[in-house]
Amino acid sequence: MMERVDAIVIGAGAVGLAVGRALAQAGHETIVLEAETAIGQGVSSRNSEVIHAGLYYAPGSLKARLCVRGKEMLYALCESHGVEHRNCGKLVVANSAQEAEALKALAARAATNGVAVQWLDAGEARALEPALRCTAALLSPSTGIVDSHGLMLALQGDLERAGGMVALASRVDGAVLGARGEPHVLRLADGSEIAAGIVVNSASLHACQLARRFDGLAAEHVPEPSYAKGNYYALTGRSPFSRLVYPAPADAWLGVHLTLDLGGQARFGPDLQWLDVDSPEAIDYTVDPRRADGFYAEVRRYWPELPDGVLAPSYSGVRPKIHRPDQPAPDFRIDGPERHGVGGLVNLFGIESPGLTSAMAIGELVAQRVAQA
Repeated sequence: MMERVDAIVIGAGAVGLAVGRALAQAGHETIVLEAETAIGQGVSSRNSEVIHAGLYYAPGSLKARLCVRGKEMLYALCESHGVEHRNCGKLVVANSAQEAEALKALAARAATNGVAVQWLDAGEARALEPALRCTAALLSPSTGIVDSHGLMLALQGDLERAGGMVALASRVDGAVLGARGEPHVLRLADGSEIAAGIVVNSASLHACQLARRFDGLAAEHVPEPSYAKGNYYALTGRSPFSRLVYPAPADAWLGVHLTLDLGGQARFGPDLQWLDVDSPEAIDYTVDPRRADGFYAEVRRYWPELPDGVLAPSYSGVRPKIHRPDQPAPDFRIDGPERHGVGGLVNLFGIESPGLTSAMAIGELVAQRVAQA
């Protein structure tokens, strides 16, 4: 007899684990299926580990609402579960009149999103970070950094305490979606099948391709994926900064920014490199040392004393985009039956930054929608 559970989540990254945790805590017998042999081996292990405040996102959007809510939930979980993190704050800096206007617009957007920021003149900013050069800055006191793997272990622990489980090395090849209350049947790579009334596709880079193999989901409900690589370079030597530093936003890309890990090591990036590949399997994560050449001038706009030759290749990550370079960035897509008409199915598309910060709020929202359905 085929095994059946209440809910299946596909993908054990931060978002998938948070969704599985929320469903299990709501009383659903839940399994999180993961293709790899460990949790969090994809997008969740290749990011800046920043806890975003919610400054940048369009008011009322899922990104804005879930980032702000997710940030609160994330800090609370870190405190209650002993997950290493630091509420270090962030400075967004301007070095021209045009960039100062961008900061004013960002401050207004932050206020609309319910995010506290503080306007600083050049002297006030340098009092916080003496190595900084700017004409003005916004201080975001609720921005922080987190041990992303520690966070995922905490989410997994809560999932398991609520009766759920993670099944590793369990790649989903496709599904036959049930109609009129019938369960959905997932096909695994080893030839086995498992059924559930609730299926959440949280496969990140693989979400679109996987959804195209869901028999019973119309193709019009699956966006076309694109992939954007971001390369990071580590500072060899001690950083003079204790806060994150971002340039004023100019477009959808936030520029080359300075982030810190929990040991105080500074990293610069990511840059933005759209990839000409048609599947996640074709992605090359190698960091080209030559791309660092373009970082120096960008960083020296806010840190003029950056020495030559101190940026070393660190790592890269790839964002699961659902738009092309010439299109505006869309909101998160959390597609339930109200969009595609398939009961019990939720597809998570385009869950890029601030996905890590928003993970627990995404889980909360998915569990609420399932309950309402």
